[in-house]
Formats: sequence, structure tokens, C-alpha cells
Amino acid sequence: MTTPDPRGPRTGSAILRTALRRNVGAMAAGTLLMGLYQAGETAFPIALGLIVEHTMRERSLPALGLSIAALAVIITVVSLSWRFGMRILQKANTTEAHRWRVQVADHGLQPVARDVDLKSGEVLTIATEDADQTADIIEVVPLLVSSLVAVAIAAVALGLADLRLGLLVIVGTVAILSVLSVMSRRIGTSTREQQARVARAGAKVADLITGLRPLHGFGGNHAAFRSYRRVSAEARNQAITVARVNGAYEGAALAMNAILATAVTLTAGWLAFQGRITIGELVMAVGLAQFVMEPLKLFSEMPKYVMTARASAQGMALVLAAPPVMTPGRDRPSPGGDLELDGVRYGSLRGLTFRVRAGEFVAIAAYQPRVAADLAAVLAMNVPPAAYEGVMRIGGRAAADLSIEAVREHLLVNPYDGEIFAGTLRTNVDPSGTGRLVPEAVEASMLADVVALHPEGLDHGVRDRGANLSGGQRQRLSLARALAADSDVLVLHDPTTAVDAVTEQLIARNLAALRRGRTTVVITAGPAFLDVADRVLVLDGGVVTAQDTHRNLLGADENYRLAVAR
Repeated sequence: MTTPDPRGPRTGSAILRTALRRNVGAMAAGTLLMGLYQAGETAFPIALGLIVEHTMRERSLPALGLSIAALAVIITVVSLSWRFGMRILQKANTTEAHRWRVQVADHGLQPVARDVDLKSGEVLTIATEDADQTADIIEVVPLLVSSLVAVAIAAVALGLADLRLGLLVIVGTVAILSVLSVMSRRIGTSTREQQARVARAGAKVADLITGLRPLHGFGGNHAAFRSYRRVSAEARNQAITVARVNGAYEGAALAMNAILATAVTLTAGWLAFQGRITIGELVMAVGLAQFVMEPLKLFSEMPKYVMTARASAQGMALVLAAPPVMTPGRDRPSPGGDLELDGVRYGSLRGLTFRVRAGEFVAIAAYQPRVAADLAAVLAMNVPPAAYEGVMRIGGRAAADLSIEAVREHLLVNPYDGEIFAGTLRTNVDPSGTGRLVPEAVEASMLADVVALHPEGLDHGVRDRGANLSGGQRQRLSLARALAADSDVLVLHDPTTAVDAVTEQLIARNLAALRRGRTTVVITAGPAFLDVADRVLVLDGGVVTAQDTHRNLLGADENYRLAVAR
């Protein structure tokens, strides 16, 4: 994990400028081809008017044949320019959206500033919908320019027939855009609010899924569902508001475009009746009046897309511009596997001090679950060193002086609720496909029993969050992944709370054998792990109150015996 680049885009406008700058070549090619497409579309009614005019004068078959050939050329140019122009723009759009998704996901996985107050569901929404809508600017600008080209050509052609027709198109276009630009501001405001409410609903879903089992346990699921319904209803109501604003916008645009086209047609008819323009020019004017509605419609929709892209870019800026909670150092741990806490005060930890020597297997029995959770959070560096008193040292170096990459290469903390991903058993155990201890990890975690249940073996499919696995199977799968990583220091937090006592005892023995010579810490009250550990640290009230082997503690400490004996 790296610190966000301070030189990267920090505002919505900067994000849009970056997107445009990175795609200048594709946008130039797309603009050229789409401009050619619009010019060809505009040329079609102009050509029809010229053909009518020429045919009425000469009335020759060769002239008619030449005219048909000219129309065929125009149609071919229109077809090919649209095909290749949109291909270029859509490829650039998709590529740019992917870049922003990756960048937002990268920042979302980093410890961003807490005052942003974004949850995982909100970051997910920003990384998907907002990234896509921001990248739409790549298509919007070329289409805007090409639409302007079409309107300009139509205005010039009509102006050559009669100046009043050309001025009517220009004045009407300016009036339409002026009205719609005002309306588009409300779209931008409504869209930002909708995106924020959808993100909150996404965050609520993520929290609900994560805590569904404990909620069922104490009967809080109904209250949680009501909370989600309220947030979801707010997002739905805002979406309806946005739809109404968009509908009013599109209706106004369509109505004004139709009025302009009607005005051009009626004016051309009146000029033809007065003998100011020819029949061919009338045909051209009527054709352009009908054609100009499409580029005008496209042209008038662009402000809406621009405002939506700006709103989405501002949402992404919340993540991309957020400073890290901590600024990682650049040091690396010394070789070995020492792990030390010196006077750490955080949450329920009260000056906690202990040291795990390289190659030692230590079990930590915390009498209070809160103490175990706070200790796991500190060891996993989910809590920045500046947020607690004391020092945590990894390999003899203070955690605050280490780079995040070095910490994660050296130390792995596997939580009791480790995530299970959609894929297969194999991809969950070895996501990178480079693990050397996959067979050993599968055996040690007793995941082999799960593998044996399925003909596909390790290639058996796993649903998102392990929905098709039991709680014990999910824990064994998570444990197998942690063991296969083969890190210098492995910390496990309640790795077998969902498995039976016999399986837990087998896993504890297997784990001790597989990790022999590697530093291992297990935070647990399970007697199987306590029994195989080289040493047990007893935590009571956030400090170490006793340490010895499990069996010595059973004989000498009544409180310990009552806490861990089953």
C-alpha cells in the first residue's frame, strides 16, 4: 500500500482535466470522424436540394445518375465515420473509466482521512458509477464539437439561401442553450445529492451484510432492516427527483428544438411563396429543419452530461484527495520475526508490554473480548501509531518507521471474520497463484475435509462471502489462506470459533507443526491452541497479568482455569 500521490488530482475539475489531457489523441480522432459524420448528415438535405434544383433545370438521366452516386458517397462516409468514430471514443471512455476505478480502489484500500467519513459501500459506489460517469466526458466533448459543426454548416447553408434563415438558426440555438444551461445546474445539484444518498445506501448494505449473523443472534436484524429501508427510500426519492428534473430538461429541449425547426420550415415556406428562394432551396431548408433537430438535441443534452460528470468527479475527489491517516516510513524490519509491544495504550489496552521472540509460538488469552479486538487492531496497523501511546516494534524497528509494503510482507494479521471472495477454493487460498505451501496449508487447516466433499476439489466454486459454505468451512478457508502466505510473523485472532473441539485440536497441532521455527501469535481462549503454544500470555484489564505454559497456568491460576477450561 502506498501513500496517495500529493501531486494527483484533488478536485473534481482537476480530475476532468486529467481525463481530457490523457485522451487528447483519441478525442481528436473521434472529433474528426464524428465531425465528418455530422457534416455528411448535414450534406444530405443540402445535396437533395441541389439535385432538385439541377434536375428541374436540365432533366437529364446522366445528371440524375451522378446525383445518386453523390448521395451514395455521402451515405458511405456517414456510415463509416460514425462506426469508427464511436469505436475510438467508446474505447477511450472504457479505458479511462477503468483507470479511475483502479485509482479510487487503490486509495480506498489505503487509510484515508477519517473526516471524509466514507464507508466501504460508498467507496464502491464512487469506484463504479462515479468513475463511469466521469469518463463519459471523453465522449461528451467530441459529440459536442461535432454537433456544433452540424449546426454551423446548417446555419451557413441556410444563410446562403437567405440570410434570415441562417440568423434564425443561430439565434434559436443560442436561446435554447441559454435556457438549458440554467436548467442543467439544477441537474448537477440533484445528481450530487442522489449520488451521495446512493453511496450511503451502499454503505448501509455493506454494513448489514457484514453484521447479519450477529444481528440475528441478538434479534437486531429487524431494526437494521428498518434503518436500511429508510436510507433506501431516501435514495429512491432523490432518484425520482433527479428523473423529474431530467424529464423536464429533456422535454424543454425537445420542445424548443421542435419550435426552432418549425420556425425554420415556416419561414422557408413563406420565402419560397414570396419568390425569395427557389424550390431546391425550399427542399434544402425543409430537410435541414428536420435534420437539425438531432444535432440540436444532442447539443442541448451535453450540459446535462457535463454537470453529471462534474458531480461524479467531485465524488471521486473525496477519496483521491483524502490525506492518509498516517504517513508510512521507509524502513524495513530486520531479518527475523521479533514482535514487541512496549507500553501501548489504546482503547482497552493499558500500557500493554510483551515481546514475542523470533520463531516462538505464543498464545494470548484475553479475558475481555474488547481487549482482544483492540490488540488485533493495533497489530494489524488498522490503528495508526500516532493514535496510541507506546511503541510497536516489528523486527526490532518501530512500526511508525516502516513502510506499509514492508509491514505486510513481514507481518500478516488474519481476523476471525476474514473475507471470502467469489471464485474457487483454490483462488481463495492462493489469490496470486504463486503460493508454495498451498497443499500444506490445506492439510493443516483441515480444509482438506471440505475439498474432499466436492468432485472438483480445490476448483470447487465459492460464492461471494462464502455464501455456499458453513461458518466453520469459511474459517478453515480463511486460515488456509493465511498459512499459505507463509509470512515471517503470523497473527491469528480466534481462528476456530466456528469449528468443533476435535477439529480445533487437530488444526492447533497441525498449525504448530507447520509454523515451527516461524513466529506465530494466536489470540484465543481455545484450550487446543493454548496447549500447543510455547508460552501463554494472560491479558486481564488490558495488561499482561501472567505468562507461562498452558498446563502450568492451569495448575497455578484459578481465574485462568475458569476462563479457558471447557
